[in-house]
Amino acid sequence: MAQKYRIYINQKVILLTESAPKLAEMYEQLEQQSFDLKSFYLKIAAANNNQLYYYILCDDAKAFLKKIIKSVTLIEAAGGLVKNSKGDFLFIYRNDKWDIPKGKLEKGEKPKEGAVREVEEECGIKIDECGKKIINTYHVYTSKGELVVKKTYWYKMKYKGKGKLKPQLEEGITDVQWFDKNHIATVLDNTFPSIVDVLWKRDLLKDIPVPLLA
Repeated sequence: MAQKYRIYINQKVILLTESAPKLAEMYEQLEQQSFDLKSFYLKIAAANNNQLYYYILCDDAKAFLKKIIKSVTLIEAAGGLVKNSKGDFLFIYRNDKWDIPKGKLEKGEKPKEGAVREVEEECGIKIDECGKKIINTYHVYTSKGELVVKKTYWYKMKYKGKGKLKPQLEEGITDVQWFDKNHIATVLDNTFPSIVDVLWKRDLLKDIPVPLLA
């Protein structure tokens, strides 16, 4: 099966793929041989266009992703999509968008441990179970003048308690809520593309077609 990876730059998406995307007309193709992440980032930061989707046709998408990551600073983070005993899912509200709790890994911390710690700190609950990894996402931004790729490990989690949610205000989180899976569309209306990717992988968008992720 052809491998696919997505790199996010704000609302823009670069798809690394071993086969042309189904809706190729929605994308602008970039050449693998000449692609440089730093140059591309500066180009789209300065550009005033509505193009959101790009793709690079790769012989080996995983190897090309590793090459891109090596060209910049890598920061690792982890988070979790938490499901409670009622079947609802946990979301936080930060920077005027719905998000899933996550944060940077501490030195020497394993992704799964960091994911649980971040969820507990940001939402004020105690996770009962951290399960399998859902997906890794890749987000590009600048920090102190350096271009950074943040690799986030996302895990399935379970919470069996009924404790009151407590947003970590010092981290800019102003609200924490449980959403029934039938109301996930509310989150989709105001979230990040990488979060859509996590929800898609978790099979929460079956009734909400997202053809660009198919």
